[in-house]
Amino acid sequence: MPEDPLYLNHASYGPPPQAVADTVHTLLAEAMRGGPTTSADLHGEHARARAAIARLSGVPAERVALTTSTSQGLMQVAFGVRGEVLVSLDEFPANVYPWRRAESAGRLQVRGLPGSGVAGGGAGELLPVTPERIADALTPAIGVVAVSAVDFRTGYRTDLAGIRSVIGPDRLLVVDGIQGFGAIDTDWSPVDALVVGGQKWLRAGWGTGFMAFSEQGLARVEPTLGSWSGVEEQGDYDGTIHPLLSGAERHSVTNPSPFTSGALATALEGIEAAGLAATAAQIAHTAGRLADAIDTAGLTLLSPRSPAERAGIVVAGYPAGAAVEAHARLTAAGVTATLHGDSRIRFSPHTTTPAETVERVAELLRAD
Repeated sequence: MPEDPLYLNHASYGPPPQAVADTVHTLLAEAMRGGPTTSADLHGEHARARAAIARLSGVPAERVALTTSTSQGLMQVAFGVRGEVLVSLDEFPANVYPWRRAESAGRLQVRGLPGSGVAGGGAGELLPVTPERIADALTPAIGVVAVSAVDFRTGYRTDLAGIRSVIGPDRLLVVDGIQGFGAIDTDWSPVDALVVGGQKWLRAGWGTGFMAFSEQGLARVEPTLGSWSGVEEQGDYDGTIHPLLSGAERHSVTNPSPFTSGALATALEGIEAAGLAATAAQIAHTAGRLADAIDTAGLTLLSPRSPAERAGIVVAGYPAGAAVEAHARLTAAGVTATLHGDSRIRFSPHTTTPAETVERVAELLRAD
């Protein structure tokens, strides 16, 4: 079944393409047969997924580990570091709760980025996380800086290279990459721990994701929440704690699902086949047309105007309370978008979004 043409909500969930569904069905059929090589054959999907991640991220496969979601990956990273962590309290909760939980467990201290934590779900000013704000907040005690590659509320693209420049080479830079990876063509080398869920822009479905580490990140993020599948000689059930694996798979909690690994691999290979640069350019073009539609309708554009500062998210601002009725009208017309609070509507197109969809949304916005 093809994706609904009026679907503009890939920042929440990206419907998987047919190739991903076919992969899962094929792997399930193989699992149903059983046999002496079935398990080994199916679990080969993990290496396939890690190899695809390595090609798109630039991180060697041995420093890539699979996980089930951004939330799970960030929880593993948060419990693996010590000291003070600087994080904006306006981050998506997946990049706030792990640090707070680790703080409650006595493993670290959280320092909220000054000026954050005030926007909430309302119409407050949404300050981007910039190198300048990070630089002003740094103290000698801060050893970890956590940011998102793309702000989930506005689509603002964080300057990762700029942040690396101001924090220096020794602090860890942890990045929630779910709103950027696969939607923007960028350099991930400034990042020490990149955590990405596959259910949004990658369109791999729920239960997919990965962690990718720099050499420093792999060395310094302890596999505190890792388990038996992250050690050597996993088949020796001798009641002892075995040595850790040398690569990122030391963070593994249990054997991943071959179905989700296969889905992720197929989704990533699809982006490769289309070309990441071409994919990002098409998403950016459609996002730009939506931004123009918001301007033409006389609404407030809450996303950056410059394509260099914006990813695939475009947000329309309304007077307090007005967005609720506007979102209801869009929904009634068949448009899928996200309502944030009572004053913002978020649109997030993909390469699958037809040109006619933007024209239809423009008409509906002008009617408001």
